Order: sequence, then C-alpha cells, then structure tokens
Amino acid sequence: MRISTNFQFTQSLNALLARQSDAFKTQLQLSNGRKIDTAKDDPVGAGVSVQLDRARAELERFAGNSNIVANRLNLAEVALTSSSDRLLRVRELAVQGFNGTQTPESRSAIADELEQQLDALFALANSDDGSGRFLFAGSEGSVRPFSVGPSGVIYAGDQVQRRIDVSPSLSIADAAPGTEIFMRVATGNGTFAARADAANAGTLALQSASLSGTTPWAPDAYRISFDGAGGYSVEDGLGAVIATGSYVPGQAIEFGGAQLRFGGEPAAGDSFTVQQAPRQDIFTTVQGVIDALRLPSATPEQRAAQQNAFFASLEDLAQAQDQIIDARGKVGAGLNTLDRTTEERASQVLSLATTLSEIRDLNYAEAASRLANQLLVLEAAQASFVKVQGNSLFNFIR
Repeated sequence: MRISTNFQFTQSLNALLARQSDAFKTQLQLSNGRKIDTAKDDPVGAGVSVQLDRARAELERFAGNSNIVANRLNLAEVALTSSSDRLLRVRELAVQGFNGTQTPESRSAIADELEQQLDALFALANSDDGSGRFLFAGSEGSVRPFSVGPSGVIYAGDQVQRRIDVSPSLSIADAAPGTEIFMRVATGNGTFAARADAANAGTLALQSASLSGTTPWAPDAYRISFDGAGGYSVEDGLGAVIATGSYVPGQAIEFGGAQLRFGGEPAAGDSFTVQQAPRQDIFTTVQGVIDALRLPSATPEQRAAQQNAFFASLEDLAQAQDQIIDARGKVGAGLNTLDRTTEERASQVLSLATTLSEIRDLNYAEAASRLANQLLVLEAAQASFVKVQGNSLFNFIR
C-alpha cells in the first residue's frame, strides 16, 4: 500500500469528523431527551415506538369521545332531575288543588301555576348540549324534538339511540330518544286504566284500582255498568257478561284479575271502562291535571266527575314520575360505566407512556458520561491531526 501525504491527511480528517459526529449526536440527544431520532438509530425500537404512538393516539381519540358523551349524559341527568322535580311539584299542586277547601278561584290560580310547570317541562324536553345538538332527539341531534301541533305535542326526532365508542371494546349509549322518556308513558296503574264514562250522572267515584293478587290480569276492554238500583254487571270486550253483583260503597269489585273500589251512588246507566293501560305523553298527563282543576264543581255530580278526573290524573302522574326515574337510572348507569372506563384508559395510557419512555427516552446520566468521553476522544483526535499534518515524506527524506 502506498502511503502518501494526501492519504494520511484524508484518513486523519475522516477519523476527526467521525468523532465530531458522535459528539454532535450525543449533544442532540441531550437537547431533545430522546435516544432514537431516526429509524437507523434503533430500527426495532423505532418500529415499536410507532405502534405504541398509534395505540396512544387511539386512546386519546376514545378520551375525546368519552368527554363528549359524558357532557351529554351529565346534561341529560340535569334535565331529567329537573323534570322529576317539576312533576313532583305538579303532584303537590294537584293534591292541593283537589282539596275540598279550595274555591273555584284558588283552583284557577293553581291551574295557572301548573301551566307554568308544563311550559318548563316542555323546555327541559328540548334541552341541548350547548353545541346546538338536542339531548332527546335520537340521532337527529340538530332537529328540535318537541313542538306543539294542532292535535297535541309532536315529536320530530327519531327512535335511534346512538352509541359512542369509549374504548376498543366498549360503547356507551347516549340519552334515550324523547319518545322513550316523554311520549310513550303508561297510564293508570301501569297495567290497566279505569276511567269514568263522560255521561255519568250520579255521584259514583273511583277510590282505588289495583290488581287482585289472586288471579292474573287478563287484558281486555271491560265495562262495569250500574243499574241505579244497587246492582252492577261486568262485560268483556265482546259484550258478554262475565260478572254481576250488588254494589256496596267501598266494597271491592273483582273481575279479570282487577280489583276496583267505588264510593258514592251511581245513577242508572253509569259506567266505567277498564282496559289495558294506554300510553300518552307526559305533557298530556300534566294538561289533564289542569283540565281537571278547571272542571265545574258546584253540584255533587260535578264534584264526583272532578274526583274521577283527579284520580286518573294522580295515577298518570305516578307513571310519568316512574318513567323519568327509570330514564335517570339508565343515564346514571352510563355515567358509572364511563367513569370506570376512564380509569382503565388512564391506566393504559400510563403503561404505554412508561414503555415508550423506556424505548425512546434518553438516560441523561449515561449520555452525559458518554459525551464527556467522546469530547476527550475528539480532543485527542484533533491533537493527533495537528501532529500528523506537521509531518511529511519530505521531512523524512531530509
């Protein structure tokens, strides 16, 4: 091999630049805190880091979804709690209004307050999440769910209950559609509803309506008719007489699994229908209380009609309150699941961050020691370079 001055210079310069590059790389690692800047530094570690970064980004996306659904569920809980409070106030006002000491004027004042409670319930049913999306409109979040039409309250949302992914294997249900909470509410005692005929002329008033407890409820459209002479008969939906007896105020009349008690005196032809409890919206239920309070009550017959309307209103209100309680329970279950999922996700994020740190983050003590050693080697290389450049073959020949 020929050894020339140029060869010595090039070889020394390359060694000096290599030492300089090593020191610069270590200084860069100390400045950014990472030991892997490019894939060539650690191909396996770089690949694992990319996968872990993707997993953490996915968890951050789930965290964003969790924040959205938590906000909506918390606001739904507030709206439903307020609705429950409003219904409780409606019940208090109803009991107060149907007290025998009330005058027509005081009942009218109570009805006025009930109308305000009805407006408040309507506003709560149209609550939004602060971003213009309504809580109880199903998947049609941009559509105002409830409005008043010629025949009553109209629901403009849909029946879809959205589910939002909050982890790779779990999704949380959003608030239920408004139809499930405010529209399709059972009436009566939840199983059947007993209602007075509008043409009743006596003072017959329903005192209780419950399941008999001895035989199961047999759904049908029953009618209890009174002859005005102390007797009654019960017909099924086909008009067949299935029970007869003597009417005694306060004594139970049983048929088809139902048990009813009446007070007052029926006129000939007075009747009550008993059928599978129909469903109606909460707003109609509250309006029924208002209408009952505004009924005339000057005569015993009018007071009996008002008492029957009052009995029906209290039954329907109890079902509406139960409906809201059930909806609150579902929202609360979703929030509890969300809290547990948030804790689990936080643990996963911490584990990923720890693993990433072990793979990618710099050991400052080791790097500082390495830099000191590299700088020492660099200084030696620089001194060697200067010495080598002072020599040449001409000096040797001389």
